[in-house]
Amino acid sequence: MSWTRKHLLGLQDLSRDEIQLILDTAEPCKEIFTRPIKKLPTLRGRVMVNLFYEPSTRTRTSFELAGKWMSVDVVNISTNLSSVAKGESLKDTAKTIEALGADFVVIRHYAAGSARLLAETVQISVINAGDGAHEHPTQALLDLFTIKDKKGSIEGLHVAIVGDILHSRVARSNIWGLTKMGAKVTVIGPPTLIPQGIEEMGVEVSHDFDEVIPRVDVINMLRIQKERQVAGLFPSLREYSALYGLNRRRLDRAKDDVLIIHPGPTNLGVEITSDVAEDPRASINEQVTNGVAVRMAVLYLLSGGKDIP
Repeated sequence: MSWTRKHLLGLQDLSRDEIQLILDTAEPCKEIFTRPIKKLPTLRGRVMVNLFYEPSTRTRTSFELAGKWMSVDVVNISTNLSSVAKGESLKDTAKTIEALGADFVVIRHYAAGSARLLAETVQISVINAGDGAHEHPTQALLDLFTIKDKKGSIEGLHVAIVGDILHSRVARSNIWGLTKMGAKVTVIGPPTLIPQGIEEMGVEVSHDFDEVIPRVDVINMLRIQKERQVAGLFPSLREYSALYGLNRRRLDRAKDDVLIIHPGPTNLGVEITSDVAEDPRASINEQVTNGVAVRMAVLYLLSGGKDIP
């Protein structure tokens, strides 16, 4: 199939075939990592603006490298040093970026729906790098890519997503992507961190990590998003970690070939211990590598590309 969309706003919007096309396109992009010169002329002359209203290490740097390796001119806007600090609205900022000649704007914002608002405001391509607790499509795509790379296929796998489901845009995008690609998904966490009605997204819900862990093929650990939480959702980090943290004792009950992923940043000692994060079955750093390949693929497809040279 060919790509026809102008924007990437979320995996809820995408079909299984569209997700597969992105994953397939990312394969040759990852091969570029093995080249002595990591540069392609593919998108020379295109301009991408990273517009981040929230902190980011992996996503922002990954998009910047993805653009530069495809010869895109990349501009990073720090909102605290821009006219946003003077009260400029999101829509006016987007229109300014468009007027400056950008072809893509990569937006991370604390408000759900912000990426869609931009897509309705400007004529350039909008890529959602995380909108509040709503979606984070490229993170889910790189997770899918990692799972497919390690397991050979996503179809038929049982994936556990563990932790702060309520505030996690990663969880939502992963649920949409995994279920569309044929995986079974169980979300695990305390009742206060599981959204009401999430079963309607096609997942099972459990509050008992120890009961589920022997049956899953992939464990996707999520951090506690203290920046989005109100007080009183669980008694203490210590108690949360005892019930829902992935430690060596708990990992010993998992399948020998279980795959461990985490979107980062990790809160070591809370949702995952340092020894488990460094276990050979954990692919946390490889996820970061795969993120560049996936974001290259997204830029390429949004530009109407056909084949990666």
